[in-house]
Amino acid sequence: MTCWSEGGAECGVYEPVPDYLGEPFFQEALKRRLERAEKVLAEAVGLTGVPREDALLLEGRPAEAILEAAIGERADLIVMGTRGLGAIGSLFLGSQSQKVLAEAPCPVLLVR
Repeated sequence: MTCWSEGGAECGVYEPVPDYLGEPFFQEALKRRLERAEKVLAEAVGLTGVPREDALLLEGRPAEAILEAAIGERADLIVMGTRGLGAIGSLFLGSQSQKVLAEAPCPVLLVR
């Protein structure tokens, strides 16, 4: 997921690490998740040319995190990927895409 704001900010979202893992497994899972998220965000920054200092890395339920970031950053457009489920699957959007489409404060572009 990527969202754009007036200043050209970009953000990426990842699911939170489950807290039931307990120590030290929780810290290790958190570290790995953050490393993976940073790598994905760095690739997106490289592809888009958005400066890293303008990029956001969000944690939480994707739709809620996207909507909060879009409001906080005064986004002009939210760009989201779809799963590409084929002809029948394309009749139904994922719950995250559907929620963002329904509640976004700006236009949403879905890309397959």
